[in-house]
Amino acid sequence: MSDELPPCPECGEAFSYEQGALLVCPMCGHEWSAEGADEIVEDSVVKDSVGNVLTDGDTVTIVKTVKVKGGGGGVIKIGTKVRGIRLITDGVGDHDIDAKVPDFGQMQLKSSVVKKVL
Repeated sequence: MSDELPPCPECGEAFSYEQGALLVCPMCGHEWSAEGADEIVEDSVVKDSVGNVLTDGDTVTIVKTVKVKGGGGGVIKIGTKVRGIRLITDGVGDHDIDAKVPDFGQMQLKSSVVKKVL
């Protein structure tokens, strides 16, 4: 293992530190094995349309008009604020966010159509 510790696989922050046989992220509290740290894939980090790292519970805004298929259809307008997102790995197609969108209810979104509210 190199002298530089890998970033957290959950939130992507670079402030990880060693605690015994584990690596710990002080930002999100995630703990993982130091042995498998070299094999962590960068793709596990979900980023919004401008490159901000997304985490569960974030608030995002829609950055482009999204046509909703099924269930009567409709359009989610630009600027719609979505609170308390949940990241998923088993979404339909390349949808990686599960959220409750105002006026539409529970649905899956692509991270490429949202921007994190900082």
